[in-house]
Amino acid sequence: MTEKSRHIKLLSPELRNQIAAGEVVDRPAGALKELVENCLDAAAGHIVVTLENGGQSRICVQDDGCGIPAAELELAVTRHATSKIASMDDLERVSSYGFRGEALPSIASVSRFKITSAVHEADGLGTAHSVEVEHGRLVASGPAALHQGTVVEVRDLFANVPARLKFLKSPSTEFKRAQEWLARLALARTDVGFVLRAGEREVLRFTAGQTLRDRLALLWPALVVNALCPFDAQRHGIRVHGLAAPPHASQLRGDRIFLYVNGRPVADKGLSAAVREAYKGRLTSRDYPQTALFVEIDPREVDVNVHPAKSEVRFRDSSAVFSATLHALQSVAMPSVAVSDGLSADLPAQGAAVNAAPSRPQGFWGSIDNPPLLPRRESAKTQDAYLPSVDAPSFCEAVSETAAAYGLAAAEHRGETLAPRAEGAAPVAPPDETTAPQRGRPQVGSFCYLGQVADTYLVLRDAVGALLLVDQHAAHERVLYERAKQHVFSGKGRRLALPFNLPLHPAEKERLYEIGDRFKSLGFELECADAVLVVLSTPPTLSRAVAGEFLREALAGRKDDLASVFISLSCKGAVKAGQRLTDDEAAELVRQWLASPEKEYCPHGRPCVLRRDATDLEKLFKRRQ
Repeated sequence: MTEKSRHIKLLSPELRNQIAAGEVVDRPAGALKELVENCLDAAAGHIVVTLENGGQSRICVQDDGCGIPAAELELAVTRHATSKIASMDDLERVSSYGFRGEALPSIASVSRFKITSAVHEADGLGTAHSVEVEHGRLVASGPAALHQGTVVEVRDLFANVPARLKFLKSPSTEFKRAQEWLARLALARTDVGFVLRAGEREVLRFTAGQTLRDRLALLWPALVVNALCPFDAQRHGIRVHGLAAPPHASQLRGDRIFLYVNGRPVADKGLSAAVREAYKGRLTSRDYPQTALFVEIDPREVDVNVHPAKSEVRFRDSSAVFSATLHALQSVAMPSVAVSDGLSADLPAQGAAVNAAPSRPQGFWGSIDNPPLLPRRESAKTQDAYLPSVDAPSFCEAVSETAAAYGLAAAEHRGETLAPRAEGAAPVAPPDETTAPQRGRPQVGSFCYLGQVADTYLVLRDAVGALLLVDQHAAHERVLYERAKQHVFSGKGRRLALPFNLPLHPAEKERLYEIGDRFKSLGFELECADAVLVVLSTPPTLSRAVAGEFLREALAGRKDDLASVFISLSCKGAVKAGQRLTDDEAAELVRQWLASPEKEYCPHGRPCVLRRDATDLEKLFKRRQ
């Protein structure tokens, strides 16, 4: 550090203006954002934007708003001069787009800037005035010709800041960013008309009064827009509404999640997390929901002053906003889609027999010929007699040693149903193969099982004659996951006869104190002794090895709950693609899958079933347009 730099001194006005411009205006799109937001704050009904050379050579924004009086026009290009707030109370409940009073002087400090404005008067005539600024210096001010509104022209952006100029991308890239931002803002203000031109060429036009869907149709593919569903819900005094695509219409693009708070486009991690959470388990990790989501909240409950460009916000009660967003999106993310219309109808009772071939099923259990029957629970309230009890083998061991832990056909082979059996009740006798009636194709409630395609997909016909294809692996995954979740997530642990220890890093010890209650709710009983973690109890279906691995991952901050563990274990234990099933095995798998919640998707988010009715088939065969 030199002697000269040790002394504190005021920065020059030019340097201060350029620093302020760097906070607000980082590229042509940033300048355009500030100018268009000023138009909206001026109650404009129509805005025309023209960009040349991607906005670097020229940006022109014209509106038909209320205009700026001639006496105030020079003040408008002075820092910290604004008409939008006047007191601390106004700052706590900002309802306008701009309010800092920095946009125009910041832009003017790094360009050749001209603003012309006319105030519409009662007699229909307007008094227009113009101000010109070059790189922060006022060079001209006087009368001008304009009927109403304001015209702002920005030329040679960053010409006096070569360091900023060299970071700009190509003109086409800069234009695309400006176009994307203008389109996002246009979705929030459907009452205002917008026109975007590249030189003399018109690129985008939104007419005033369009619906949100109409405007999205100009930006997104028809396949996505046609699938969008409206949602509108209110919780904790917060309204969340908009359009969102159901899970089956997801895309591989994450840039179609548009978030707005009180009409302001924002990038908020909390809202993004709420959107992803609403679709959790219904999308794969590569897919993204498509949505335009609007949050309306009391301005006093949100701070829009946390970022110079006002692109980020901070909520006073972020958990309430998260909950309201999650609640609103559930109607779209968890739809009663077409396949659900028949999936829950006329399901057989848990203990009802399914039409099955009398012979012992072959092929499903692999090399295990006679899987052992797992111990029964003694409680009469047990949901499934074949789930392992606290003394049974762990989930991992059961999956690897025998699929009977969640058997589909073994129970029938032993002459038993899958319903809980009261204590002392005699087992149901196996059917007599010589007298068993032959009923044709197996029936599962109102569904008829037709067969298996590619040893992977189960073919069904529903009550109205529609065709259903069920992915056997995905369906079995859902069955296993739901059973494990029901059994394990109760918070009851299995006391270990021989506790085990895990070494504990100081950072892990701190995290243990933070999330210790969560471990307890999952069924863990833990004791901390110096640098050692003693594990006394674990969730009943986790082996010691898997429980230890989960604790290590959670204490390292890589996992929060057991969901990912059981998703992985369910995947390993499910019947695989390419594995042949007999008719009775397939029918029993379908029955258990139909009885599972959220059956349309596997735990990874992949679809379990596709449904095609007569209309869909006619379109596939070109019988219908």
